[in-house]
Amino acid sequence: MKRATMASTFSPKHSRGYAIRSISLPTRSHPSTVPIEEELNKLKSWETSSSSEVERIFFGLSGLANLYECMEDLLKLPLTQQALSHHHNQKWVDELLDCPVRFLDILGETRDAIMLMKGNVRDLQSALRRRKVGDLVIESHVSSYWSLRRNTRKQCTKSLVLLKHSTEGSSFGASSPLDLNHHLSAVVRVLREASLITSSIFQSLVAFLSSPILRSKINNKWTFVSKVMRKGVLQLQCNNQEENVNELEKVDLALCRMVMDNATKDFEAENIQFAHKELEAVVVVIEGLENGLDCLFKHLINTRVSFLNIVSPSGRI
Repeated sequence: MKRATMASTFSPKHSRGYAIRSISLPTRSHPSTVPIEEELNKLKSWETSSSSEVERIFFGLSGLANLYECMEDLLKLPLTQQALSHHHNQKWVDELLDCPVRFLDILGETRDAIMLMKGNVRDLQSALRRRKVGDLVIESHVSSYWSLRRNTRKQCTKSLVLLKHSTEGSSFGASSPLDLNHHLSAVVRVLREASLITSSIFQSLVAFLSSPILRSKINNKWTFVSKVMRKGVLQLQCNNQEENVNELEKVDLALCRMVMDNATKDFEAENIQFAHKELEAVVVVIEGLENGLDCLFKHLINTRVSFLNIVSPSGRI
């Protein structure tokens, strides 16, 4: 089924990428790590891309899936398995093992939040389709959507803090000995690089989902107008092409425009149609994120299993 092409521009608070920290391990490539390094280089170009924020996140999730697929191949090499199993009782190997788990936890929570949002948006679309011009207002359905947005924002804000603290204070692999052979040093280096860039892309994702909520209080509509004015959205009844508003915020504006206007029936119908358009656009975003996270989840699970098979043949879960 064809979807409308998504092309949106984001506000400065979302448009900046999260810096990917460099590492101090030896930078010499090893033939076995070349495919991973190629995927890492592609992902690093993601940060400087001129695409919209959502498009960069889509690219990042797809690139991470490719990256961890290459990681699975690296961990299946007898040379890698022998080298890591030789050090399996050391702390730095446990650090490598725990890394996929940390991302799996955040990925699972984010995916659940996205699925809830998708269901809520579908319910809202259905309610709008049943509504006719002149019917009673639909504030209860809109309030339900904003309530979910608020809960998602709280959860994603916590995830963002955890990711930032994890990256800033990370000693990931720092306890590894300095006398590792060339192959194992290269393995540790690309694993650290993968961890840092995964954190960076996840930060961009949860920052998008924790976008400020532009909503009105039904009994205090001018409060909303004031908030919108402070964001620089000068015309509430514009064509919604403001450059500092993302897809989630566009839905907020469309819903507020629909419930706030005491307009003619013709203009009310236009507002309902406008809300439909923005809701459909955000469904495209949600489904894209959902697909990207599903694919990445499978590869992270496989990477975790590969680690476990190396360091604990008996199957430590």
